[in-house]
Amino acid sequence: MIEEIIRVTETVLAQRDKQEKEEKKTNHHPPDGGGNKGHLIVDATVAPADIKFPTDHDLLNQAREKSELLIDMLHKAFGGKIKPRTYRQKTRAEYLSLAKNRNKSRKALNKGIGKQLRYLRRNLKTIEKTLDAGQQARLAAGQARCFPLAYKYQRTYWIIQELYRQQKQMYDNKSHRTAHRIVSISQPHIRPIVRGKSGKEVEFGAKISLSLANGSCSLHKISWDAYNESGDLKSQIETYKQRYGFYPEKVSADQLYGT
Repeated sequence: MIEEIIRVTETVLAQRDKQEKEEKKTNHHPPDGGGNKGHLIVDATVAPADIKFPTDHDLLNQAREKSELLIDMLHKAFGGKIKPRTYRQKTRAEYLSLAKNRNKSRKALNKGIGKQLRYLRRNLKTIEKTLDAGQQARLAAGQARCFPLAYKYQRTYWIIQELYRQQKQMYDNKSHRTAHRIVSISQPHIRPIVRGKSGKEVEFGAKISLSLANGSCSLHKISWDAYNESGDLKSQIETYKQRYGFYPEKVSADQLYGT
């Protein structure tokens, strides 16, 4: 993020001549209290999040492993006689067999995703049945309903359910897009941001809108969802007016702001 800001700043400042630099020194306190003064630079970028590059196959495998952990914990909490089957060794072997193949075809990948979806669906049904049985036992014993595990595990259960729904929808529709797509189970708020850059078309993290004026950098907006930064231009100029008492003489931005 810092490198991106520096790059944009240096590009714009290189185009300014000596006369503009002299104006910059005096635009904090205009002698007549009016007129446009100064130079405002605006841009938007993505602050990359520290996550592994997400793939559908890997995400489903992670969700399956977490669902197996929940099954183990629920079985221990309710003390059932027979532990539900999860076939975790078989599913793990199938996942590794495909994950280690560097030249996997689209057909093989779709087949692997379909298998992981079915394994995860079975585990989610097992969790649901175990929870229902446990709640019935609590009610029979005169106890109130409650989730038997800590909040973080309840949250994990919600996340993997939504992840399964999204992945199943994309698998059925043969698509790679869905609203509010989860790309990290540990950080479900992170969204893919399409940047269109060469070699890095999609980035994962928060999109931020920035402005640079008089050597001071300001953060105007931060969002985990993609948005059109041109909508921030007016508010950035008005903020400049409130801060210095006059509008900027020049505003530098990329072509997207012209829309």
